[in-house]
Amino acid sequence: MKQVILTIPDNKYQFFMELLKSFEYLTVEERALEVPEEQKAIVRERMKASDADPSRLVDWDKAKHQLKYKNA
Repeated sequence: MKQVILTIPDNKYQFFMELLKSFEYLTVEERALEVPEEQKAIVRERMKASDADPSRLVDWDKAKHQLKYKNA
């Protein structure tokens, strides 16, 4: 049996789920991803640190360039 994971736009989700449920040979399993409170707290702390000192942030293009040449 194969498993497929899809990303569906919010405005199309309900229609898509009804369509899938209409196929008798499919099993539809809806799962909500839950982020543990501990991980949320870590992200909040990192956001506070970034807000307090924006100079510690690195531009994505610069970071990508550094990673590319670090691994070369």
